[in-house]
Amino acid sequence: MFSGCITALITPFKNGELDRSGLRDNIRLQLAAGVGGILVCGSTGEAPNLTEKEWETVLEIAVTEAKGKIRVIAGAGTNSTEKSVRQIKRAEELGVEAVLVVAPYYNKPTQEGIYRHFRACANATGLPVIIYNIPPRSVVNVLPVTIERLAKDCPNIVAVKEASGVVDQSSEIIFRCGERITVLSGDDSLTVPIMAVGGKGVISVVSNIVPADVEKMVREFLAGNIAAARGYHLRLFPLIKALFIETNPIPVKAAMNMLGMAAGEPRLPLCPLSKEHEAVLRQALRDYGLEIKN
Repeated sequence: MFSGCITALITPFKNGELDRSGLRDNIRLQLAAGVGGILVCGSTGEAPNLTEKEWETVLEIAVTEAKGKIRVIAGAGTNSTEKSVRQIKRAEELGVEAVLVVAPYYNKPTQEGIYRHFRACANATGLPVIIYNIPPRSVVNVLPVTIERLAKDCPNIVAVKEASGVVDQSSEIIFRCGERITVLSGDDSLTVPIMAVGGKGVISVVSNIVPADVEKMVREFLAGNIAAARGYHLRLFPLIKALFIETNPIPVKAAMNMLGMAAGEPRLPLCPLSKEHEAVLRQALRDYGLEIKN
């Protein structure tokens, strides 16, 4: 159901407000590149910094622009099960095709608590649910044994965005769950390594600026053209590293501003890219062959 390049879209701001026209432009760029889907209101989309109304507006715009053309996935999870369920239900009402639910952060649940949280979220909707496992942000790790248990008990949990940074974890999920759970890389630099053990694609940050290349890389791998996929990976690798020189989405928004795309500054507590790292990022964009406009 989910494969290829799914772009984790930034949320563009202008003068501190949601940039609706910029968001539409960014989505249309993704459509033109032929990506497999878009994710809105994830961590790259600064979901914690959006008001409830802004979150709804982003979903409405995404559905209007992309529905029927590519899949629209909504970030719809918090560290409160009750709040997550309400948000998931609202996302379903707004017409998205799937939800990405992050592992509960800050309150550090046990594996049993994680299992019950995701089960409650899945039971609250008829939409496909993608587990978002990102221990560096959430502190907790959704272990493969817990994903296996959820796969058996919750038919609409269909995939995991795996961002633990450990390829072994992807291997174990696939070993335990087989085709029942699709593994998508949550780290751009690990997309090809994770696909080598059975992953089907990536939920990508770098594809905000080079969506066609990321989509081609994944499709080449899925078609069995490993050398071609590796070529894309190695070309993208320095750019990816530059885009994570500070906390995501600070660098990718800076890159988009440099390239004349709609982005604006991140909202506090995130702040603009440092001058030191700005020079590094500009060079990485030039080295990739992208035209700096600002």
